[in-house]
Amino acid sequence: MLCSKRGRPNASCNPPTIDVPALSGCRHLDCTVQGHPSQALEVMRELRNNKQLCDVTLRVTHEGKEQSFLAHRVVLASCSPVFKAMFTSNLRERHLAEVKVEGVCPRVMERLIEFAYTARISVSEPAVLHVLLASMMYQVEEVVKACCDFLVRNLNSSNAIGISNFAEQIGCTELHQRGKEYISMHFNEVTKENEFFNLTHCQLLDLVSQDSLNVLCESEVYKACTEWVRWDLASRDQYFHALLNAVQIYALPPRFLKLQLQECPIVNKSNTCRDFLARIFQEMALNKPLPPTKLRGNQLIYVAGGYLHNSLRWMEAFSPRTSQWIKLADLPEPRSGLGSCVVFGLFYAMGGRNNSKHLNVDSDALDCYNPMTNRWTQRSPMNVPRNRVGVGVIDSIIYAVGGSHGSSHHRTVEKYDPETNCWTFVAPMAVSRIGAGVAVWDGLLYVIGGFDGENRWQTVECYHPETDKWHFMAPMGSVRSGAGVASLDNYIYVVGGFDGTNQLQTVERYSIERDQWESVAPLKHSRSALGVTMYHGKIYALGGFSQEFLKSVECYDPESDQWTEVENMLSARSGMGVAVTMEPCPRNLSKSETDLPLNATLPTLC
Repeated sequence: MLCSKRGRPNASCNPPTIDVPALSGCRHLDCTVQGHPSQALEVMRELRNNKQLCDVTLRVTHEGKEQSFLAHRVVLASCSPVFKAMFTSNLRERHLAEVKVEGVCPRVMERLIEFAYTARISVSEPAVLHVLLASMMYQVEEVVKACCDFLVRNLNSSNAIGISNFAEQIGCTELHQRGKEYISMHFNEVTKENEFFNLTHCQLLDLVSQDSLNVLCESEVYKACTEWVRWDLASRDQYFHALLNAVQIYALPPRFLKLQLQECPIVNKSNTCRDFLARIFQEMALNKPLPPTKLRGNQLIYVAGGYLHNSLRWMEAFSPRTSQWIKLADLPEPRSGLGSCVVFGLFYAMGGRNNSKHLNVDSDALDCYNPMTNRWTQRSPMNVPRNRVGVGVIDSIIYAVGGSHGSSHHRTVEKYDPETNCWTFVAPMAVSRIGAGVAVWDGLLYVIGGFDGENRWQTVECYHPETDKWHFMAPMGSVRSGAGVASLDNYIYVVGGFDGTNQLQTVERYSIERDQWESVAPLKHSRSALGVTMYHGKIYALGGFSQEFLKSVECYDPESDQWTEVENMLSARSGMGVAVTMEPCPRNLSKSETDLPLNATLPTLC
């Protein structure tokens, strides 16, 4: 109580006696005041602003600039393990009233001190890297995370290399990794920026050696290396051979290599590089066994069009790595019975039929899908419409085999050159075939089974591009049309199909070395008009028809000779186009415009 004379506490005054009642039957009190931490911080900030109870002065010097800041040791220690160790251990700073801080800009240290009192960080974009560096030095984890989140959100092709390298230097592992992921996903864009051309040859070697690069074709990696060399040809040409060894040369199409040998000035300047590429090109031309090449980035299985009571426009892709399907940009028009393939990382869909409520038209169209942009573009149409067409690719040239137009069943074959955007006929097959399986091995085109309007075939024809001639090979064990075909490890697998009476469950494979067929494990479900493709040494069979339209997917492992079921497609369908190429860029998955110029995505010479 207060002394009545002086108005201040008087030790001799006795406090009043208050009776505290005993509570019976009351439960335990447990209450947390939500606003207490912020209120406490606000009081501490007010005390600091009024220079009250402060027990340390930070004297911050950097590049000739000096500024002092009053603070409370306990507040600084509460948000920084470095300050906590400084003020609680046996370091001499524990007893100093003034602590000298070097290596941090005073304005940046001011931001960190303000954060300690307010739990808020606010800096302009140019200063974020400086704040990140200081918060890493003083282990202010919340500020580190805020800066990293900001930088990740603002990564782009012009700053990703710089931010990633900076993060690596200061030991910010997560930001470094996110930067690397951005560079891998947007490699083609990043290689057009100044940061790319300022890389050292060691940094470039490290970059192009990464399997995670998301590129349409290995030619993009090759071209990036040549452009880097050309940036400073006089001093960088000495590194070109080392860069070539980092590029997956065997993944380049032979025609592309031939053009480099003929016209690339950097190759022609170096006998060592020229001899290196010439040897590899010769191995390809002679169809010698080549070293295995691993596809870069994440590859997906793409499914386009198909039939489900009507022809479909749907495009979706499956990741065997995550067992997830994603929806992509629709085809320009509904198509079923179409053929598909991938050249230079681009997905091509050709032929088929638009069979919908008010239309039933066979198609000669060729459409090209770019995973980088999630867009379709139209290319030159085939010379004739081809429904249920077979498709194969030899040295980046697309072959469209057979198919039908109305009641006409084709034995004609035409080829398409993506660089010239032109179709030309080649020698026709011996018989007409629709729904035939097509496979390519060692530069030869194999056409298997099919239907000519009256007969279903078990015969196999093989096309030699160099002689423009067809030869019959050993026939299958059974007649099949609408089967799926894939080539793997010197075998051609033929999966399912229709024999004129039943959808088939059986699978057989052709030994190219022995010219013989043999049976392997059957599918779990019979199916015809299915899609089949090879992915990482395994064969995938998708959809098709068997009493009903199927959405199920099966995967075959040649080592165990077993089929296993994997995640179903998003919708049932038959007669669709299937092929494997790179994962689409996530930021473009909502885009479906079709306004790219014709040659926007084709590889060019260095």
